[in-house]
Amino acid sequence: MQIQKRDGRIAPYEADKIIQAIQKANASVEAAEKATDELIAEIVAIVEKQYVDPMPVETIQDIIEENLVAANKYTLAKKYIIYRYQRMLLRKSNTTDEAILKLLRNENKELAEENSNKNTMLASTQRDYIAGEVSRDLTKRILLPEHIALAHENGVLHFHDADYFIQPIFNCCLINIGDMLDNGTVMNGKMIEPPKSFQVACTITTQIIAAVASNQYGGQSVDVRHLGKYLRVSRKKYEDSITAEFGDKMSKEDIDRLVQWRLQDELRSGVQTIQYQINTLMTTNGQAPFVSLFLYIDENDEYVEENVAIIEEILRQRLRGTKNEQGVYVTPAFPKLIYVLDECNCLKGGKYDYVTELAAQCSAKRMYPDYISAKKMRENYEGEVFSCMGCRSFLSPWKDENGKYKWEGRFNQGVVSLNLPQIGILARGNEELFWQLMDERLQLCFEALMCRHKALRGTKSDISPIHWQYGAIARLKQGEVIDRYLENGYSTLSLGYIGLYELTTLVKGCSHTTEEGKAFALAVMRRLRKAVDDWRAETGLGFSLYGTPAETLCYRFARIDREKYGTIKDVTDKGYYTNSYHIDVREPIDAFSKFTFESEFQKISSGGSISYVEIPNMENNLEAVKTLISFIYDHIQYGEFNTKSDYCQVCGFDGEIKLNDDMEWECPQCHNKDHSKMNVTRRTCGYLGENFWNVGKTKEIKERVVHL
Repeated sequence: MQIQKRDGRIAPYEADKIIQAIQKANASVEAAEKATDELIAEIVAIVEKQYVDPMPVETIQDIIEENLVAANKYTLAKKYIIYRYQRMLLRKSNTTDEAILKLLRNENKELAEENSNKNTMLASTQRDYIAGEVSRDLTKRILLPEHIALAHENGVLHFHDADYFIQPIFNCCLINIGDMLDNGTVMNGKMIEPPKSFQVACTITTQIIAAVASNQYGGQSVDVRHLGKYLRVSRKKYEDSITAEFGDKMSKEDIDRLVQWRLQDELRSGVQTIQYQINTLMTTNGQAPFVSLFLYIDENDEYVEENVAIIEEILRQRLRGTKNEQGVYVTPAFPKLIYVLDECNCLKGGKYDYVTELAAQCSAKRMYPDYISAKKMRENYEGEVFSCMGCRSFLSPWKDENGKYKWEGRFNQGVVSLNLPQIGILARGNEELFWQLMDERLQLCFEALMCRHKALRGTKSDISPIHWQYGAIARLKQGEVIDRYLENGYSTLSLGYIGLYELTTLVKGCSHTTEEGKAFALAVMRRLRKAVDDWRAETGLGFSLYGTPAETLCYRFARIDREKYGTIKDVTDKGYYTNSYHIDVREPIDAFSKFTFESEFQKISSGGSISYVEIPNMENNLEAVKTLISFIYDHIQYGEFNTKSDYCQVCGFDGEIKLNDDMEWECPQCHNKDHSKMNVTRRTCGYLGENFWNVGKTKEIKERVVHL
C-alpha cells in the first residue's frame, strides 16, 4: 500500500501511524471513552479494506473519525477532530508579519532570491514587496491547494511569482508595438496618436514599456524593426522642410548632407531617449522595466536600411555605456539586447557583417547582446524568426484565422519549475523508481500550472487597459473578458526544470556529457517534453518546456535539499544546482563543444533555452568572440557570453578585486566595498550565474566565498 501526502509525495503505508494517532487521542480522555485495542485494529482493517492506490492521507483520517463516531466514542472522536483542526491551522497560520519585518530589516532572503534586479532597501521597492508578502501569504494559505503549497515549500517544485498571484496579471509578453505606434494607444486615460517623427516614436515606445511593466510581473520584448518607418518619416520631413527653405539656394548634394546630419542627430537622440528612459524610470513594481530589444536585420523588410542604422546606434551607445552616480561609464542592466544572426550578417562575407563586428565589440566590453541564430530558429520553429520574451521564454507557434503566424501581442501565463535533483535523491539510484516519482511530480506541476490558468480566467480587460484595451496584447472593449487569449495555444504556460546534470550524477553515477549520461539526460528531456505536449493535447492550452534561466532558484532548491537530505557529493555540496540542461561549470570543455552539446537540448526545450560560455578578458579576445558568434549561427539557437574580468563600477577599475581581511571584496583603487557596485570573478568553481553577492545577503556571501 501507498499513501499520498498533502504535498503530493507518495510514501509507504504504515499502520503503526494510525495506531499511534488514536493512542495519542486516547491519552487525553477518560478510560470509558478510550478506544480498545480491538477497535483500533478494526479501524486499521477498514482502512486497508477501503484502500485505493494511492490513498490520500485525508481519506484515512476521515475513515478514523467516522468509525470512532460509529463506535460511540464521541469524546475521543472530538479530540481527534480538534487535533486535526489544530494541525490544519498550524499549516495555514499567517506568515506575513515576520516576513514584512524581515523585509524592513533587509533580512528577507526569499525576496532577494525571487528577483535580484530589485533593491530591497528602496522605499518604492519595499512598498511593492510588502504587497507581495501579503499575496505570497494568501497564496500559500488560501489560493493554492494545500498539497501544491507544501510541494513549493519542500522544494518539490517552485511556484514562480507567488508574490503577484493574488492579482489576475500574467508573466511576460511580446508587446505588439507596431500596432500601438501605427494605430495609436491610450495611457492614463489620454490618447496617444501615431508619432510623426522618430524621436517621438522612441518616446512613446518607452512610455508604453513603462506602462506595460507596471501591469505585469515578468519581462517584455520590443522589436525595433517597427521604428524603421518613423526614421524614414523623419527623413522625409527634413527633406521637405529643407528643400522648401533652401531648394533654390543649395545643391541637391548639400541638401542631402544637411538632411543626413539632421537625421543622424535625431537618430542619436531617439536611441538615447530609449536607453535613458528605461534605466531611469521606476515602474510600480519598484524597478526599472525588465525589457529586451530585438535587433533583427530582415532583408525582406521595406525599412531594412533604417533598421540597420537604428541597430548600429543602439550598439554604439551600449558600447559606450551609461554614467553612474560617480560619472563612471558602466554597463546598464536594461534594456537587454538580442541580436539576430542571419546569412547577411553572420561574419561570412555578408552585406551587414560590419554591424555584427560592432555587436562583437559590444559583447566583448559589455557582455551584450545575446545572439539568436535565424538559421537554427527556422529549423526549430517552422521557418519563423522571432524574439523571446524578456524572461527568455519562447512562445509556441500559433496562427491566426488567416493562417498567418503571430508572435507579437502574445504572452506567458506563468511558470512552475521542477526540482530534478530531489527526485534523483529520493530514487537512490533506482531508475525505475525515478521514472515513477518524476511522473508523480509532473502531475503536481500540471496541477500548479492549471492554478495559474484558472486564476486568469474570467479576468476583465479593465484590469490593465494598456494590455487588453489599447493594443499591447489586444483591443477589447471595457468589461470584456480575456479568456479567448488564454486558450487554444495563444499564450503559453511554462514548465521549467533545474539540475539535469545533478540528476544524471545521482541516477547514473556520471555526468550527462558522458555517452551513458547523455542518453539518460536526453530521455529525461523527452519525457518532460512529452508531458507538456500531452497536457497541450488534453487541455488545448499552450504548455511549453522552458529551460528556466533562474540562477537564484538553483540556490533555493540546493539549499532545501541540503537541509533535508544532507551533503551529497557533486550534488548538494556545491551550494547550487546547475541551471536547466547546462554542463557543470567544473567540467573541462571548450566553448565550441559546449555550444554543440547543449544545442541538442535546446531543440527539445522549445519553450525557452539559453546557453552561455565564459571568455577571459573578452576585450583582448575580440577575434575569439567573433569566431564564436559565427559558430553560434551554424550550431545553436541561442547563445551568450560571460567574462571573467573583475570590474569596479564606482571608479572604473578593471583588474583583479580581492578579499580583504574582513572577507569583503574591496577595490584596490578606490577601496569600494559595496558588492552591488562591482563585478567579481567567480573563481575556483567557475560558477557562471548571476553575481551572488548582488542579492544583498551579506552573511551568506561571506560563507559562500569561504566555501569557494
